Parts: sequence; structure tokens; C-alpha cells
Amino acid sequence: MDATYYPLTDDLLKKLRTEPLGEFLQDTVSSEPAFHEYIEKLCRQTGDSRGQVIARSGIDRTYGYQLFNGTRRPSREKAVQLAFGFRLDLEQTQLLLRAAGKNPLEPRFKRDAAIIYCIVHRLSLNEAKKLFDRHGVDPPIGGEH
Repeated sequence: MDATYYPLTDDLLKKLRTEPLGEFLQDTVSSEPAFHEYIEKLCRQTGDSRGQVIARSGIDRTYGYQLFNGTRRPSREKAVQLAFGFRLDLEQTQLLLRAAGKNPLEPRFKRDAAIIYCIVHRLSLNEAKKLFDRHGVDPPIGGEH
């Protein structure tokens, strides 16, 4: 997923200053797909099936399919788990969180820093859980935050 898929805040602010509000709202709202459309596109880009992503993410199968069908929206925790399921890099993970309407990962927070470390070092969800345990980071990934 390229970074232009979701415009950066500075770009949106520039647009908002120069366009009529109605035009801005119409263009901005229509340019962002629903979360389930976003993760479907990620599946096509990665070549992974829904089932593969859900299994690697450690999310309950039924809940995972509800995310893909658009009947549920993810918590921030579930979005992070999906990032592990998709094996996303940090930039892609931040875009996934944004698509979910959640705050990005912040390295100044201990738990987020640990998640960032795991993503940057391409750890699996199970490896990340072990790392969290070794370093006393709580709650573990997959535990609601």
C-alpha cells in the first residue's frame, strides 16, 4: 500500500485552506475505503488469503472473518494483530492503523515501542509474545489493551 493511499495531514490541511468545505469533504470522504475494503486490497497485494492472515494474526476465526466482511470494526489491538498477520512493515502498519481509525504506534510508549521493534525486526506474533514476556511488557500482544 503506498503512502499516497491515505493523504498526509499536512496535505489535507493545505487542501482545506484552499478548497470550499463541501468540495473538500466530498473528495476526502470518498477517497478513503472502508476498513474491510482496505484489508481485502492488502490480501490481493500480499497474495495471502483471509484465512492465512487471520491464522497468523492470532485473531479468533469468526471475529477475523467479521472484520473482512465489514460487520465489525477492529480495536487498535486487533489492527496491530492484523499487521502481524499480513507481515507488514512499520509504514504499512501505520497505514493499517489509520485505515482502522486508530492512533499510530508511538515509540515513546513502552508497549508501542516493543511492537515497533517486533515489526521492524520481522518477528512473528508468537516471537513477539515471547519478547514481551521476556521484557515484562504488558499486556501481551493479543491481550486487549
